Amino acid sequence: MKITLGRQSILLLGVNGLFALAGALSGTFLNVFLWKSRPDYAMLGWFTISQQLAIGLTFWLAGKWVKEHNKMSALRLGTALSGLFYMIVLWAGSNAVDWIWPLGILLGCSLGLFWIAFNVVYFEITDRANRDLFNGWVGLLGSMTGIIGPWFSGLIITRMTDNTGYRFIFTISLVIYVIAVVFSFFLKKRKVSGTYRWSEPWTQLSKPDSPWRTLALGLFAQGAREGVFAFLIALLVYVATAQEYKLGQFSLITSAVALVSYWAAGKWFKPQYRSRGMFIGALILLIVLLPLLWKVTYGTLLIMGIGSAVAMPLYVLPMISAGFDMMGMSGENVEKRVELVVLRELCLMFGRLFGLAIFIIMVMNAPSLRMLTWLIIILGAFPLIGWIFMHKLLNRTEGQEPSA
Repeated sequence: MKITLGRQSILLLGVNGLFALAGALSGTFLNVFLWKSRPDYAMLGWFTISQQLAIGLTFWLAGKWVKEHNKMSALRLGTALSGLFYMIVLWAGSNAVDWIWPLGILLGCSLGLFWIAFNVVYFEITDRANRDLFNGWVGLLGSMTGIIGPWFSGLIITRMTDNTGYRFIFTISLVIYVIAVVFSFFLKKRKVSGTYRWSEPWTQLSKPDSPWRTLALGLFAQGAREGVFAFLIALLVYVATAQEYKLGQFSLITSAVALVSYWAAGKWFKPQYRSRGMFIGALILLIVLLPLLWKVTYGTLLIMGIGSAVAMPLYVLPMISAGFDMMGMSGENVEKRVELVVLRELCLMFGRLFGLAIFIIMVMNAPSLRMLTWLIIILGAFPLIGWIFMHKLLNRTEGQEPSA
């Protein structure tokens, strides 16, 4: 039987694509913009920590609104706040580094609102049969925006003097966020049911035999890598080359590879291969970091970026799909889908904060490139730890028929 996506799924992919494009245009260079104003690793670490705290808290608090009221308003508000963030950065200019915590919290709130609504709607309009296909398309669109956005931004920023290029790119992102809000009105208002259980994430984790405890450990391991890699790799590319255009080129190449790998994963990666695929992906994610021990150059970073682009779908798609499949394993879980989405995000958040805490401690006193390299290697091993936690769960859930 041919697996397809419905009209609402395609519309949701469109909104996600616009959101990703705006982020790719500006988000790739946001930390470089802050770095050029104040070259301080710890400052960027605290900026990322403020985002993660805000994302987790927003997921937990907004869960009540998403479950009992209107999911779409949360999605639109998150998109609008992302636009507001770039408006403030445009206004503050180089003084934005003096407002790291408020800006990080605003950006985190915008991301939290968008992603909790997106994840809940995504669960409602997909099922086990087409969930990998939808995830593959999300990765494909993310890769396409990653090809176009950073390359275009790097070209513009390099050719314009001072910070004119940054202001131009941030303005374009603001416009795209507005367009995404308009597109979101074509998504149908989803039905609401039930009462939001504030303590459900902790209730699930407190059960000794709950599969969510296993998933939580896997997500924590995933987050430990993500929290630091999300901003540090792009910054190291800039530090190694001192050219925004090179960073745009790096994103273009790695995203082009990711486009192909996500397309292939969406087409051929089946549920019965999740455990083996996740292990292979985690192993590759570690191996491609080893050339950095020789020397951190644009070339070795590119090897890492290309290898990660090939391996990431193998690692991350089983993690995503397994979590959402577990939400559909019973009618009770389906009814608690909002709380379980919050649980999933909180586990990722604590993992990211763990990785970022290690990063902050290491850079507080005269950080060296060698020190950062070893940090990357250590955190790069966490996907293997995540697989150790996940493989039994993946094997156990294969073949089970979820209700959603």
